[in-house]
Amino acid sequence: MTTLSKDLAASRQFISANDAVSYGVRLCRPEVIAAYPITPQTTVVEKLSEFVANQEMDCQYVNVESEHSAMAACLGAALMGCRTFTASSSQGLLYMCEMLHYVSGSRLPIVMMNANRTVAAPWNIYGDHRDSIAMRDAGWLQLYVESAQEALDTVIQAYKVAENHQVMTPVMVCLDGFVLTHTYEVVKVPSQAEVDRFLPPYAPTENRLDLAAPKSCCISVSPEWQTEYRYKQHAAMQAAKKIIGDVDAAFGAQFGRRYGGLLEEYRCEDAEYVLLMMGTIAGTARLVVDKLREGGVKAGLVKIRSFRPFPREEIVRLAQGVKGIGIVDRDISFGYEGALGTEVKGAVQGAAPAINFIAGLSGRDVTKDNIEAMYRKVIDLARGQAEEEIQFVGLRWEQW
Repeated sequence: MTTLSKDLAASRQFISANDAVSYGVRLCRPEVIAAYPITPQTTVVEKLSEFVANQEMDCQYVNVESEHSAMAACLGAALMGCRTFTASSSQGLLYMCEMLHYVSGSRLPIVMMNANRTVAAPWNIYGDHRDSIAMRDAGWLQLYVESAQEALDTVIQAYKVAENHQVMTPVMVCLDGFVLTHTYEVVKVPSQAEVDRFLPPYAPTENRLDLAAPKSCCISVSPEWQTEYRYKQHAAMQAAKKIIGDVDAAFGAQFGRRYGGLLEEYRCEDAEYVLLMMGTIAGTARLVVDKLREGGVKAGLVKIRSFRPFPREEIVRLAQGVKGIGIVDRDISFGYEGALGTEVKGAVQGAAPAINFIAGLSGRDVTKDNIEAMYRKVIDLARGQAEEEIQFVGLRWEQW
């Protein structure tokens, strides 16, 4: 295990979510960090560079020439048995695409943070989920967080999940750009000793290069064996469903905070109309749920925390007890609908009528009025007074 020259003590700090990620990474004791800046992720790797420069982390900090190189550096370090970290966003994540597949196919438990930002063109630095959703099939676990506290805690949980011998799959921790990454909150930072008890050192025994016993890991395979490799990746993702829940429960038992595992439900016990969403919109939606409940509407909220693996079984169970479902996407798969909408509709298979809302693209605000209007539309849908066609929230037209 690496050692810090200055061990962190438990504290409460007023920090941004990006800084919360950096503190979470520091507590996990990575041995290699590969850094390339891109808005709105930059302050994550900047803060980590400060920790290293101040000898608060015993870590190799590698400045690289591109996002592609950042992930390649992590791959090489992970193959040598090192715990690694990197971060990116938007076009940078897309530039990493080739290496994302190499990492997941090589079964390397790398953790990265993605500051969710829309992709060009038109060029824009503000947040939606189109970057990470575009990497949906890259073989990475994808966890979406709502708050700075959840960001810090999920980074710690991510290493615990990724390095589980049943999983051995990389994890992407996703934060909504600016609306979360640059928002300051009071965050409980656990002590180094507490995290050390929760997260043991990374000590791979099989998928590791050894100079004393040379071997090849990123091998080529013929068509006769490719399907078997993909099956094992899929089986690891499926196994991760339980592991994510177990790790979240264990984290809650030790630190007093947990997030529901694959998803978090809010006032869903007797809900008739529910919205499902990912990320920061859930915080605003809770206020709307409370307002609707006061008015006699049995509204509920489901925050999808894990997009990959997808919590199909939990969503199917939920759908069997409600009258109408709305799915809020911060992305659009052009020519069809939002990716989360497609996944949820495929899971429920008509058990309850469902409507897909496209909202918050490129950082556009999603207001309480917007969310209440979505609930009203779901109610209309359940009563047969609305169709299931895709809805763009807040759409406006201007003369070109």
